[in-house]
Amino acid sequence: MTPLLTLPTADTAVDWTALENFAALRGQLRVSLTPRCNIACYFCHNEADVPPPLTRRDRVQQPRRRDIGAEDFLTVIRAMTRRGLRRIYFSGGEPLTSPLAREVLTGLEPLGPDGSYTLITNGTRIRTHRSWLGDTLLDKIKVSLHYFSDESLRAIAGTRIGIDAILDGIDIARGIVDHVELNCLLLKQNVHEVRHILDFALDQRMPVQFIELVETEFNQDQRSTAVSADGVIAHLRTLTRDEHSEVVGVGQGRRVFRVDGVKIEVIHRSLGRHHVGQCGPARSARSASKGSGL
Repeated sequence: MTPLLTLPTADTAVDWTALENFAALRGQLRVSLTPRCNIACYFCHNEADVPPPLTRRDRVQQPRRRDIGAEDFLTVIRAMTRRGLRRIYFSGGEPLTSPLAREVLTGLEPLGPDGSYTLITNGTRIRTHRSWLGDTLLDKIKVSLHYFSDESLRAIAGTRIGIDAILDGIDIARGIVDHVELNCLLLKQNVHEVRHILDFALDQRMPVQFIELVETEFNQDQRSTAVSADGVIAHLRTLTRDEHSEVVGVGQGRRVFRVDGVKIEVIHRSLGRHHVGQCGPARSARSASKGSGL
């Protein structure tokens, strides 16, 4: 198959200024290996595509057909990293449900000491794929832990999968890469478990990020489930005085705490958003890429 996604290789063939500036600000490329997921968290969304919870509610609404292969993904990643981009995130849907995951993740080139490849996953399929995940150049695995019981997992993700499968995935991930992180959206369905998730992260000495829900067109009917981060911040201030805010570079404003050496980040909307195009979808080489998502 002729690759759909190709980039010119000659330095004079394309103006890389915008990408190089984005890279200098520590911008990231998010590579969505698949729009599909084996669970359906109600807040999940895919830029310019149909999200998993909507497909589950209405089977007529399906994600757009994917025409690109593993080598197409790798062509774009290699071109961008050779021009200075150093932070690459692989997501979905659930990336480990993609038939391309193994070929893409085992085909990555070394980035050097200042670069990182991160897999963002719900953790449920890490055990299934552990035999080859250890052969990749992944630097970090980030597991979404928006729940800490079967009940909250079912309420948020609409799945019969139990929380033990996710906790097992986290444990296996720690044997695959040195750096495993957690992230947790703050929701009414999990507000009673947030401290349990924090205690788990501290006990296991894993960094964790707490995030306020960002409203999208797909979750407007659930906007009332969003929970402010103020309670988490107040609790963290009882545990540590090591706190600072980050509002520079590319990304969302965050408060950063260290509790006994463990990094805790809180994405706090009061600090604002300070990026351009971070979540835009890349269409293909046939049309201009708008943003940094692939």
